[in-house]
Amino acid sequence: MKLYRFLSEDDTSAFCHKVTAALNAGWELYGTPTYAFDAANGVMRCGQAVVKEVDGTYTPDIKLGEY
Repeated sequence: MKLYRFLSEDDTSAFCHKVTAALNAGWELYGTPTYAFDAANGVMRCGQAVVKEVDGTYTPDIKLGEY
């Protein structure tokens, strides 16, 4: 099955670490990153979609962060 996650974080090194951790866990980048102003919190936020092929059958209760 193919899994999909969208990673987001404030525009700090924490975002880069989150994406790096996903890549090192076997996830692959999917599409281009996003960058937008979060007016509610007054900060810039980054986002990146990632995908991963794994064995098994999809169910909505899968904890994607555990893959």
